[in-house]
Amino acid sequence: MTIGVGDRIPQANLVKATADGPEPVSTEEFFGGRKVALFSVPGAFTPTCSARHLPGFVDKAEEMKAKGVDEVACTAVNDAFVLQAWAQQAGAEGKVTMLADGNGDFARAIGLTMDGSRFGMGLRGQRWSAIVEDGVVKELNVEEPGAFSVSSADHMISQL
Repeated sequence: MTIGVGDRIPQANLVKATADGPEPVSTEEFFGGRKVALFSVPGAFTPTCSARHLPGFVDKAEEMKAKGVDEVACTAVNDAFVLQAWAQQAGAEGKVTMLADGNGDFARAIGLTMDGSRFGMGLRGQRWSAIVEDGVVKELNVEEPGAFSVSSADHMISQL
């Protein structure tokens, strides 16, 4: 079942790269008691994700925070080291928190997976964005396959 507006983010463990190595991140702790602008990309370093999706959130992170967002976060079915390298390359450090869903457990738990096998990518997370307040989905923007509009930072800012 796909998560929807009004649903609570399910308990899952994501991973964040830190100076001390990979650190598990509980969704319950990460989303609890605050407002998070969360977006998902099919993969780090992929064309639309690198050219448009992540850069939009990097550019708009401060504007989102000025509108009440406590943290801007990106999730992808990649490992924490890949997401850390992508954040460094994209200038996202300190602006967007990268949450690795290496095995796709979170993507499956919220019902937003895609099959990228024909591109050699296997099971991935779909392209989407959400505003999550105290663990509850307040806005959810899921893209049609191949599209990029409703999950953008600009669209999300219009929802804040």
